[in-house]
Amino acid sequence: MEIKEFRELTPEELDKKIYDLRAELFELRRKKAVGSLENPNLIHGLRKDIAKALTVKRERAAK
Repeated sequence: MEIKEFRELTPEELDKKIYDLRAELFELRRKKAVGSLENPNLIHGLRKDIAKALTVKRERAAK
């Protein structure tokens, strides 16, 4: 996701998106530990998306 897409979300939607992304990251890490993860690069991209979402959340809190 692009950061502008995160900026378009309402605060409630942003919190829900962060929760969903973290749950997905947990599942990917679990699959990696078991050995059934086909593309480990997905973890890197997901971590970046979480960072973008948290950045938008902090920007809003600073205003």
